[in-house]
Amino acid sequence: MATYIILMKFTDQGIKAIRNAPLRIEAAVKGLEAMGGKVTGFYATMGEYDYVAIGEAPNDTVGMTFLLGLGLAGNVRTTTLKAFTREEFAEIVKKLP
Repeated sequence: MATYIILMKFTDQGIKAIRNAPLRIEAAVKGLEAMGGKVTGFYATMGEYDYVAIGEAPNDTVGMTFLLGLGLAGNVRTTTLKAFTREEFAEIVKKLP
């Protein structure tokens, strides 16, 4: 599965409805699971980003569909990084000319 690090910031709508955030987070986790992915870590953070999540999806199409759905809901804006394990990175480096 592909791994993604998702950095999230509240929108005005998201912060106004912060009391509902735990329910929204749970719904998002279940939504990704229904698409064949999973959330392996989730953190509320202080600083530039309000949440940081680590998730897995079967492929980039599923990952993008999930992220578009998060944006469509209007509570957070995301910045997403596709991540590679040390082992995956080592395999990529081996293929260099």
